[in-house]
Amino acid sequence: MSQTLSNLFLSIGKPVKDEYGRSVGKIVCFATSPSGKFEAAFIEQSDGRFTKQPIDYFIFNGADVTFLSKVKSRAAVFYDQIPFIWRKDKALKDLLEKKKILQVHYLELHNSFTTVLSQLRKDAQILIDEAIQGMNRCEEELTTLSYSILYLELEHEIGKIADDTYRASFAQLQETIKRTTAEKADMESVKSKLSNILLGDVQPIAEPKLPEQKSKIYAESVPQSSDLPEPPVVVYVKEVGKAGI
Repeated sequence: MSQTLSNLFLSIGKPVKDEYGRSVGKIVCFATSPSGKFEAAFIEQSDGRFTKQPIDYFIFNGADVTFLSKVKSRAAVFYDQIPFIWRKDKALKDLLEKKKILQVHYLELHNSFTTVLSQLRKDAQILIDEAIQGMNRCEEELTTLSYSILYLELEHEIGKIADDTYRASFAQLQETIKRTTAEKADMESVKSKLSNILLGDVQPIAEPKLPEQKSKIYAESVPQSSDLPEPPVVVYVKEVGKAGI
């Protein structure tokens, strides 16, 4: 949030757009904690329904209010948390190998890390499924848009649609294609990054050999994962006359 907290109330009644420029609705009011901290915003959606969204999903910049992608915002947390816990578990192993911690302490912390990682993996997989659903939705929308342009071109060609109307409609369709293509690329990136992170943890990790001393134990090593997103899919539409963007 780029606005100060005292100015957020000035956003009430302001239009909200998503990060791709599409209309979401308008802010009706805010939910605050007893200490006055902004926790959520109530949005009247474009279809008249109301929803409550966490304040962290918004960017306030003067009169402009942007609603961030839920999938991208939630995925960013996993990008940090899962590798961080892996590093802590590896550090625990290093300490044990240096005989700086006791076996009982290792087991306690290692089991704790394992439990947390297991839950994070489940949550990340759910988010991957949501990203796939988003990709499919965008792909369906792009298919519909391609047919819209087809029929627009056809009707204009036979003189059913005036030039001015044609150019305005074509420009609007092109802009929508750009937005949908950008969203699809973001969903693909989320899926790829989360999948790569999880792939780094699916291989079985051998438990370390324990030393003769009963007071110490070794931690497991953690493989590193690559973080290479899949390339975005770009949809090109033929530019016609002066209507192209």
